[in-house]
Amino acid sequence: MGLFGKEPEKNPREQVREWRSKLRREQRTLDKQIRSIQAEEAKVKKSLKDAAKKGHKDVCNILAKEMVRSRKAVNKIHASKAQMNSVMMQMQNQLATQRMAGAMAKSTEVMQSMNQLMKIPEIAAVMRELSKEMTKAGIIEEMMDDAFESVLEDEGEEEAAEAEVDKILFEVTNGILGQVGAAEDNPLPQPAAAEAAAASDEEEEDEMRARLEALRS
Repeated sequence: MGLFGKEPEKNPREQVREWRSKLRREQRTLDKQIRSIQAEEAKVKKSLKDAAKKGHKDVCNILAKEMVRSRKAVNKIHASKAQMNSVMMQMQNQLATQRMAGAMAKSTEVMQSMNQLMKIPEIAAVMRELSKEMTKAGIIEEMMDDAFESVLEDEGEEEAAEAEVDKILFEVTNGILGQVGAAEDNPLPQPAAAEAAAASDEEEEDEMRARLEALRS
């Protein structure tokens, strides 16, 4: 605590070191989130396989959508970690600028990255606090809330996700469902129907063997 109860101002090097430390800590938080999502996805995948064996096509579609959402969430988190790395690199550049010009300069790239990072629920609070500190230090300008834009982006992504559902179904059900509308055109075989088809195949094979024996005699 400084004179008159005020916190002494940190020098740029200390400030950047603190920001980088906070960003690395939040990256570890995101790593935990990725592991958690992937563990849940493994459970959903197993349930999807079980549903496919039982011929529950509607359940398969619902579970495939869950897997699509999980994978998109993981991709977003990886993108966020990359943005954090970009911010940390920019912080180092800011130190070089400060040594030459005597002050840290505004950075559009840092502002854009921080704006995106504030949309990630798991780290939003910390990113908002960091943004305030960077604004105070003169690196970025005060950012406006663009939640409406984020909602529109999410809606577009939801539509695009539908195209991924067939791929998941094809992958998990070994081609029984999914790909080129097969989820709608080719329903899963019911267990009883599968057994009947197998019996029919066996009868045809027996008939062919009998014909071959007749030709040989």
